[in-house]
Amino acid sequence: MSTFAASSMPPAFPERAAWGTASSLRAWQEQALAAYFAPAHESGPRDFLAVATPGAGKTTFALRLAKELIERKVVQAITVVCPTEHLKRQWAESAARVGLKIDPEYQNGQGRLGKEFQGLAATYATIAARPALHRNRTEMQKTLVILDEVHHAGDGLSWGDAIREAFEPATRRVGLSGTPFRTDINPIPFVQYEEGPDGIRRSRADYTYGYGPALADGVVRPVIFLAYAGEMRWRTRAGDELTAALGEPLTQDQTAQAWRAALDPKGDWIGQVIAAADRRLTEVRRGMPDAGGLVIATDHEAARAYAKMIRAVCGEGATIVLSDDPTASKKIKQFGESEDRWMVAVRMVSEGVDIPRLAVGVYATSTSTPLFFAQAVGRFVRSRRRGETASVFLPSVPTLMGHAAEMETERDHVLDRPRREGDGLDDDLLKEANRRQDSPDVGEEVPFETVEASATFDRVLYDGGEFGTHAVPGSAEEEEYLGIPGLLEPEEVTKLLRRRQAEQLAAQRKKKTGDPALDRRTDTTAAEDLHALRDQLNGLVGAWSHRTGKPHGVIHNELRNACGGPRVPQAGAEEIISRIAKIREWAAKRR
Repeated sequence: MSTFAASSMPPAFPERAAWGTASSLRAWQEQALAAYFAPAHESGPRDFLAVATPGAGKTTFALRLAKELIERKVVQAITVVCPTEHLKRQWAESAARVGLKIDPEYQNGQGRLGKEFQGLAATYATIAARPALHRNRTEMQKTLVILDEVHHAGDGLSWGDAIREAFEPATRRVGLSGTPFRTDINPIPFVQYEEGPDGIRRSRADYTYGYGPALADGVVRPVIFLAYAGEMRWRTRAGDELTAALGEPLTQDQTAQAWRAALDPKGDWIGQVIAAADRRLTEVRRGMPDAGGLVIATDHEAARAYAKMIRAVCGEGATIVLSDDPTASKKIKQFGESEDRWMVAVRMVSEGVDIPRLAVGVYATSTSTPLFFAQAVGRFVRSRRRGETASVFLPSVPTLMGHAAEMETERDHVLDRPRREGDGLDDDLLKEANRRQDSPDVGEEVPFETVEASATFDRVLYDGGEFGTHAVPGSAEEEEYLGIPGLLEPEEVTKLLRRRQAEQLAAQRKKKTGDPALDRRTDTTAAEDLHALRDQLNGLVGAWSHRTGKPHGVIHNELRNACGGPRVPQAGAEEIISRIAKIREWAAKRR
């Protein structure tokens, strides 16, 4: 629970004039500074944690605070610690704009910092390599330490110990985060924890500015999530062929394997989704001429394959950013300043990188943690003017659908909480699905081979609701959603989605099956949402599975054989109602 939230506006305060031009600060940044210099601690607290949604401007807040502390002579030097090499340079460029000189090229072996600099920017890995060196630097001058994306200090016990050792003597420490903290047993250094009634310790932020308030203020863009299901078929190491459909209830292992097949460049799924995303980008560019797209890939091989797909789709090459490329930072900067359509990256731009023109994304990675998902989506939400929207294409995987639905939920770093079965898809399963074993005797051995992977438009998630009926790629039904104008106010987007949903359901209800009883049943459910029907069917399948011991997939296949029609992701309302009736009939006969 935050001690100071963006929704509580503080009274006017005398320090405001010292921060320069007030109009250069957003309202939340002024509020956060007011919270820092509250009467309870006139010169500011030693430790301060600010949590603000990606794209809100945490860097600006921290640098304005740094400048103020230097001018008040509270500190003499600044150390910025961030996750990546690229972010070091980004911090230095931002600091220069407010009159602070920070060295982003400092190395542990060089000793003293150049006299022309007021501080340095280093990665968490650099600090962890020689914590005693940085402790000595911190002790020599009154230092403000800015820990950007501070959850990285909890990535491992050794990293946490190193950060604590290096910066324990610091005069001031400011932690920044824009994403949910991990659930863990390792406390993050310099973060305060409070024990709740349930005995679980949670982090306490001194100031919080969530996605919801930022959206209301026009600081960030609303996000339209476009989910794609589809049928996957792959061959196991033993030579068996397995089939599963994203969008249907699957075991965690089946989900991991089907997800892998969907992202495999050898199948059609990812190519169809990239083509849909490019059509969406074309529409967005009608209102945002420089809008760019980003595909977040799992590995280097996939990234290069996706770039080839992009060239085939739109006739333009894509900027490829790989983690081992020494020119990665230069490529990111050049792309940000250009009007090129697409960038493909492997994790490199998942956190902190500022490319405001990014408006369309394809989540083509097998990483499923809430932290990474929030970081990735955060690349698309920075708003430049009202009416801009962000569009992110996702596999229709329950874990990702849950993350998308919870975009506006505030989360604290939690200690002591045991991991529960069913909390979500374990990333270890995804790693196993993607793992390749090398042997000097037999060469590369692949866990499975993708045989077929095809995409189906599943649904749109927006503003807490689900919209759309299933459609094949390239269909008029899919285009209804890909063609949503790129410049609309959030409430206009909601109205448009609801209208299109109603029109499609009305058209679907007009399709009679020839079975009078089924037609009457369909007519009486005119107000029911298609997704509610799917949830009802899946619940009944789960109960029947518990009763009979049959896997969910087997039951769905039996229902298809009995009632006809496609798999659940492609089935219409009347087909799902027919299956609901059939499984209830089975249950009645078993009584």
